[in-house]
Amino acid sequence: METLLILVQLVVVLAMIFIGARVGGIGLGIYGMVGVFILVFGFGLEPGAIPIDVMLIIVSVITASAALQAAGGLDYMVNVAARLLKKHPSRITFLAPFVTWLFSHWAGTAHTCYALLPIISEIARKEKVRPERPLSVATVAASLGCTGSPVSAATAAILSEELLGDKGITMTDILVITIPASIIAILVASLVQNYVGKPLDKDPEYLRRIQEGLLSDDDVDTDETTTGNPRAKWAVVAFLLGVVMVVLFGIFPELRPAFNGNALNMSTTIEIIMMSIDALILLVGKADVREAMKGNVFASGMNAMVSIFGIAWMGSTFFEGHHEKILGSVEGVFTSYPLLFAIPLFLFSIMLFSQAATVKTLYPVGLAMGVPPMVLLVLFPVVNGYFFLPNYPTEVAAIGFDRTGTTGIGKYVVNHSFQLSGWITTIVSIGVGYLIMTLL
Repeated sequence: METLLILVQLVVVLAMIFIGARVGGIGLGIYGMVGVFILVFGFGLEPGAIPIDVMLIIVSVITASAALQAAGGLDYMVNVAARLLKKHPSRITFLAPFVTWLFSHWAGTAHTCYALLPIISEIARKEKVRPERPLSVATVAASLGCTGSPVSAATAAILSEELLGDKGITMTDILVITIPASIIAILVASLVQNYVGKPLDKDPEYLRRIQEGLLSDDDVDTDETTTGNPRAKWAVVAFLLGVVMVVLFGIFPELRPAFNGNALNMSTTIEIIMMSIDALILLVGKADVREAMKGNVFASGMNAMVSIFGIAWMGSTFFEGHHEKILGSVEGVFTSYPLLFAIPLFLFSIMLFSQAATVKTLYPVGLAMGVPPMVLLVLFPVVNGYFFLPNYPTEVAAIGFDRTGTTGIGKYVVNHSFQLSGWITTIVSIGVGYLIMTLL
């Protein structure tokens, strides 16, 4: 009877995740909260832990990114990247993914790649390179940049005291493992993707669009995004200063103030630094704070916060309510084969559409089941599994920006342009990360 009751509650949890994902936006968080309501008032479970720290970190980092956008800083960075790509157009398949990864790694969000995608597509088309090749890797690389970014919500969640931060994992560990693993994974994916699909001048869809007059070889547009704020570069400098400070305080905990003999935890450190950097960005960039709230960066960040609020709380309520029963049934499997924990991480990331929400929901479960903290760090890239279905905003944008039609979704939905790059970057980054962990 007890097992049946747990299964019914699990169905409720999965149903709320599915409905929330279908609704989209803040719907994931709203229906997650409906799940909390049903579990608490319907089944009598005690409410689990609220992911307050992760939510506050998202607020602080996203507010800084939104201020940077309002000051024209993101446009300035896009201009710099566009000039780099246009200097080496024949290498677009290799350079574009590293540029989107770097942007995401600095800013802590994959949504920085939106302005770059049309530029990547048009440069590729001008060079007669199949746009699907650079776009597919670049889009996945942008997500990979978040898993290891010093200022991403997912990294902050890992460093929080209730997760790996209390298990000896430091910012140094994260950077040493994730950066080389990501770079090698992107390089391998680019090498493979460089030979995927027919050459552009032989692609039937592209030729059809040319013949029907939908496209012309003369209408290629690779102009950079323009910014009207001459002080935008100083806003970028201010934002990067915040990133550098987060890295330094993470690598050298002795630099942080100590209270009762313990250094200030990283979650609080990130919140204080990034919210303070907001003021500096607005000051040196002379940006209007009201414009910061109107941008897509702020909107996407708030969506993530609401989603984590509902989904992670629902997950912790369910797991903590049946902690012993769940551990008793599967603990031995993950203790003996900890890398298998990648399977639930991957599946949940598809449903949750958020690295931070996946980390906050499942990493406590992994720790409780005996998965070593360093293995959980190696498995960090798996939380980017939402590439599996082609409905994440960056993927949808990439498909829309490719006017040649080479980037798209196949007949069976899952056979889309991003699938191969997603699997390659995930598997290779885990392999490289595991090798680094073993050696060091």
